[in-house]
Amino acid sequence: MAKPKEQRVEVLIDASNLYHSAKNLYHARINFKEVLKEAVAGRKFIRAFAYVVRTKTGVEEPFFEALTKLGIETRIKDLQEFYGGQKKADWDVGVVIDAIRTAPALDVIILASGDGDFVPLVEYLKNQGKRVEVLAFGKTTSSHLKEIADEFIDIDKDPQKFLLITNNTGLRPK
Repeated sequence: MAKPKEQRVEVLIDASNLYHSAKNLYHARINFKEVLKEAVAGRKFIRAFAYVVRTKTGVEEPFFEALTKLGIETRIKDLQEFYGGQKKADWDVGVVIDAIRTAPALDVIILASGDGDFVPLVEYLKNQGKRVEVLAFGKTTSSHLKEIADEFIDIDKDPQKFLLITNNTGLRPK
């Protein structure tokens, strides 16, 4: 189905959510260029944010640079490490704040995440008259998030399009 070219769109990418789903389901990495292309779908691209985490080693810096080259703005948070080895870097509040802050200038918000914690955000944005599309892995996406989105784009339906193979096993799910 063709999407109206005049729609102003923003893409909010929960990089950790997509990364872990791709790794766990397919032993692969996400092709963010294809994710962005599919999300925008020929409409007016306003901006994209990727919510990412920086570790102490900094090994992810080339990844951040690659996102920037694609026209994706990175929101970077340092990984917190707690006594006992527990680690945390939750971006949910940051995603919500950006979505609410930028929504007045948009027609469509694409949430690239399967995290059910975003259900209240999707409900809020829809109540503000915004179209909300979710792009994520169907196998790991909250069923409620799929239901309330105006459209759910399932990466699992065409993994070869959205994934970069990182091993010799191909793109067969576990």
